[in-house]
Amino acid sequence: MKLFFIEFLEIFTIASRAIRVNKLRSALTTLGIIIGIVAVTTMATAMVGLREAFLSSISTLGSDVLYVSKTPWFAMGDWSQYRNRKDITMDQYERLKDMLTIHEAIAPTKSTFGMNVKRKENSVISTAVYGTTEEFQKTSQIELEEGRFMSEMDVKAARKVCMIGQDIVKELFPNESPVNKEIRINNVPFKVLGVMTKQGSGFLGSFSMDGMIIMPIKAFESLAGESRGRLRIDVKVGDTARLEDSKAEIIAAMRIIRKVPYGKPDDFAVNQQEAFKQMYDQTIGIIALAGIVITALSLFVGAIGIMNIMFVSVTERTKEIGIRKAIGAKTWSILLQFLTESALICLIGGIIGLMISFPLSLIINQFLPTSMPLGVVVLALIISILVGLISGFLPAWKASHLNPVDALRYE
Repeated sequence: MKLFFIEFLEIFTIASRAIRVNKLRSALTTLGIIIGIVAVTTMATAMVGLREAFLSSISTLGSDVLYVSKTPWFAMGDWSQYRNRKDITMDQYERLKDMLTIHEAIAPTKSTFGMNVKRKENSVISTAVYGTTEEFQKTSQIELEEGRFMSEMDVKAARKVCMIGQDIVKELFPNESPVNKEIRINNVPFKVLGVMTKQGSGFLGSFSMDGMIIMPIKAFESLAGESRGRLRIDVKVGDTARLEDSKAEIIAAMRIIRKVPYGKPDDFAVNQQEAFKQMYDQTIGIIALAGIVITALSLFVGAIGIMNIMFVSVTERTKEIGIRKAIGAKTWSILLQFLTESALICLIGGIIGLMISFPLSLIINQFLPTSMPLGVVVLALIISILVGLISGFLPAWKASHLNPVDALRYE
């Protein structure tokens, strides 16, 4: 083992010296690998960053929450079959609430967008206005920075009260607490009961969740009209292990409530966070496949270039190989020497590629979320070494099997 280690150090020294002697050629040889590694790491960092941002943006949906609505989130086939379904009603919500046994909280929810919110001379456009009940705080995991959430009495009395997000506080109450103060939503006065903690951006940064307003559902219908916003029912199970049991119970109950005949398909949908993940994985899988093909082509071109250069190197050093074999160098030693040289060239190219792709990912991060975890760096280096070993194998095999007599005669 010790002798092998000493021999490998000698082989590594010879391979390093060969690269240093031909600096320009080695640098040009690594270009293909540099481009390939920049491509693979940039793609990987974008994919990882997008997935992290995606998971973060859908985390508000809750992994243990089911959403009963008229249509599925991702409808397949003829849209008319969903469009013609009857809307879910408050009466159906009340009956479902009475029938369900597996749930921690249940809340009816309606929403609309872009209402004008004013306080004295200041105004702001809300990103979303939700009409719901007191249990929405549990189903949505909303937390308050100050004040309180609406109560059951607020909901039953349809009081014009609301909870507002940080963006609205910033614009309308820059120097004071908004709790118990009045704001006007579409020119209708509402009392602020509480302020939500900072939520951040919504789905992949498409909108700010800090521009939200939450109010009692009857107050919402009075403000926006009963026909505005389709009703959905949010059911927090509380235990992900019982999610499927709760889903089955909801489907059975809703079929009874909506009088769906036996053997007929459901005329409603039970959505969950997993649907977003599945759709995302399908979409991103196609993009990833295209990226892999492009990256593979780039690395293939780089590998062909390295193979050609290594064949040239073997031809140039034929006499050197003959001398080494004549004084006792083994076949595996010559093979390992050229494989090491090829792998080292690719590893250098991989390191340079990483040095380029890291600042490049920071630039891309200004427009799209990116992340370069240690796993991506390790993967890039492993790919570099593998490309070097594969592309250098045939030249190394040729060098290791040269006849020493013929090699010594080579001029």
